Amino acid sequence: MKFRTLVFGAVLAAAGAPGASAAVTASQLPPQLVSDLIAICTPAQDDPLMAAAEGFCHGFAEGAVTVEEAHEAQRGGRKLFCLPSPRPPRGTELTNFIAWANERPARLQMPAIDGLFIYLAGKYPCPAVPSRKRRAR
Repeated sequence: MKFRTLVFGAVLAAAGAPGASAAVTASQLPPQLVSDLIAICTPAQDDPLMAAAEGFCHGFAEGAVTVEEAHEAQRGGRKLFCLPSPRPPRGTELTNFIAWANERPARLQMPAIDGLFIYLAGKYPCPAVPSRKRRAR
């Protein structure tokens, strides 16, 4: 899936996002918690780690989605989320993810990958697959 373009646009849009006042620290790379992911995806314009943080944000999200897509493609794999086609406008998903995470402060302490996948699964659930009924003999 072409999530890469969406993530890159989100990273660029997030550079000026509100709440990006705290400096990114090396300990947030790679992001362990949702709060770390938000911090690296929304660095301040004057943050010395801005380029590294944005690149890591992009790579983290892209890598996570790519691995999940590979998992889904395996026999018996189930999809956690189904991204729409066409994709949402650039920048909207990161903004929405941050708002979702901040709605409940406990989400900020979730593992970053879990938070990302829980958000995507809630926002983009897959259609229900009808179960195959067995015929009576």
